[in-house]
Amino acid sequence: MATPPRRPTNPMAAAEAAFKPIKKPAAPIREPAAAPNVRELVSIRIDRAVLDHFQEDGPGWQDRINDALRQMVAGKSQG
Repeated sequence: MATPPRRPTNPMAAAEAAFKPIKKPAAPIREPAAAPNVRELVSIRIDRAVLDHFQEDGPGWQDRINDALRQMVAGKSQG
């Protein structure tokens, strides 16, 4: 027999190979931002009342949310 057969000779091995779980590649480790104080685009869900509160003073509401969150983080690290 010069050429191997096209079908595997062991049907059980062929079936196991067909249904073997595929290994997913590991997620890359996320490096922190290289430059300090660089803002990152994120998507969050917040209550409508909270959004209205920060938007009622007009443009700059995202900066106001960021400032409020920064104050909360700074207060938590102190106490």
